[in-house]
Amino acid sequence: MKKLLYITVNSKPENLSASKTVGRAFVNKFLEKNKDFQLEEIDLYETHIPRLRYEYFESRNCVIKTKDADQLSKEDKMEYAKIISLMNQFKEADVYVIATPMWSLSFPAPLKEYLDCIVMKDETIELTGDKVKGLLKDRKRACVYIQSSGGKIPWIASKVLNRGLNYIEDIMNMMGIKCFEEILVDGTGYTEEEKNKAIEEAMKEFDDVIKHIKV
Repeated sequence: MKKLLYITVNSKPENLSASKTVGRAFVNKFLEKNKDFQLEEIDLYETHIPRLRYEYFESRNCVIKTKDADQLSKEDKMEYAKIISLMNQFKEADVYVIATPMWSLSFPAPLKEYLDCIVMKDETIELTGDKVKGLLKDRKRACVYIQSSGGKIPWIASKVLNRGLNYIEDIMNMMGIKCFEEILVDGTGYTEEEKNKAIEEAMKEFDDVIKHIKV
């Protein structure tokens, strides 16, 4: 079966998080329409994401080989194994759904730490001199980025203010994932009414987004 990897980046429970509420609803609708997919989930606030220490690398963006990892301490072996596990889980997926709030024009730090474990030479990218080639174009993959924000971001200012979204799209493209869709839960505001209205508006985009995902 194909795999949908659902990645959440919010410490709030789902019923209090606009991004996770929309993310769950989208995942459920996607799976309803695509019976050949199985779901895997990772909560980046509950899952341990290793800090990337120099001991784990033999060169830039390249983790050490297994035989060299045998020389690490017990604790470092566990960290190394976790990096490999996260990377393999990511490589095995066909569709990625990332649900996150906008923080400081970007996203919460755990998502960046996670991506640093994923973007690896000879695994998800190939480095030749100063050129980068994505290795995840071996088959069709797609990423859906679901982002909530308190205010409404004007379209004309999106490139400046939506730095997190732009960064994720660039990273996915670099790894060879060209199908990228966004669902913005803008204007969640300060009241429950404002949040629910923003969620309702975002959910109207589901059908169009699912239609564009060809994997």
